[in-house]
Amino acid sequence: MMRRLVVAVLLLLGCAPALASVRIKDIVSVRGLREYQLVGYGLVVGLQGTGDTLRNTPFTEQSVASMLSRMGVNVPNTQLRTRNLAAVMVTASLPPFVGWGSSIDITVSAMGDASSLMGGTLILTTLTGVDGNVYALAQGPIAVSGFAVSGQNESLTHGVATVGRVPNGATIEREAPRPSGDSGALVLELRNPDFQTAVRVADAINAFTRERYGQRLARERDNRSVAVRGAPNMGATRLLAEIGELRVDPTTPARVVIDERTGTVVIGQDVQILPVAVTQGGLTVRINETPEVSQPGPFSNGQTTVTSQTRITATEQVGQVGTLEGATLKTLVRGLNQIGLKPTGIISILQAIKTAGALQADLVIQ
Repeated sequence: MMRRLVVAVLLLLGCAPALASVRIKDIVSVRGLREYQLVGYGLVVGLQGTGDTLRNTPFTEQSVASMLSRMGVNVPNTQLRTRNLAAVMVTASLPPFVGWGSSIDITVSAMGDASSLMGGTLILTTLTGVDGNVYALAQGPIAVSGFAVSGQNESLTHGVATVGRVPNGATIEREAPRPSGDSGALVLELRNPDFQTAVRVADAINAFTRERYGQRLARERDNRSVAVRGAPNMGATRLLAEIGELRVDPTTPARVVIDERTGTVVIGQDVQILPVAVTQGGLTVRINETPEVSQPGPFSNGQTTVTSQTRITATEQVGQVGTLEGATLKTLVRGLNQIGLKPTGIISILQAIKTAGALQADLVIQ
């Protein structure tokens, strides 16, 4: 099945047409528009005996005692024996331009030895940013997709029961720092840096702005970014909306990506291989141990012993020498398929071709 997967990926790439034009907003992002990561520590209550063991998780016991103390309930630590609550870490991403009073989703993850968060409710938790400021307040029932049940002789687990989400579980109390695009130049950053793509993006924007506003507004800075000046009497939002729909033909570097764990090979469109001769064979050594019983002669003082007979056989596959070259991806894929190799063989051959200097592409091994 793994071999069919690799062949399917290679054939798919080999039969695919050249890169078509794409929208600019699909390949770039605006510098400064990023998500802010929030984190908080809280308690989940309402669990059905699947929470933390307080004696094994002292931080949960301290948190419960502190929470009850703030509510005016003084309970000695020695009286806490509940398994219906758990200490959790709450994480969320604060989108750019989100306003006060908006809601965002949060993720709740168990910290202690709780076996499941199903049916629990997160108690009011503050979410802070890296600067220490509180940006959101989180609370609500937890939705868990997995479950874990166990008996005396068997247990069943499906998914991850110690991680859940609270849809719209956090309310924004403070807005994140907002970049201003009304003054100065906007910077568009390519998600896949490339000099040719940056030039094409700048040319497409300039062709549009020269016809629309009578001047060129874009300038490529490097292989990663393109600077765009503000248009006369137009805000940055409308300008980004207009140039985001423009289409360009992006280019990508020649690259071969190999995942040795799964045997996946992905070959880029512009990968080329200089003419090389390739052969692959395998030597198999098999050792068989056959136990035998040695019986002593009649009326002798010997003892019965067990001995082993070893048999060693060696076989080597016949390796055929084949010529492999590829001016185009389709030709290269056809050559690899004609050799009839397994995924491990394709990976080892590509690595050897790269070492020989015939692979005109970057080899990325994951």
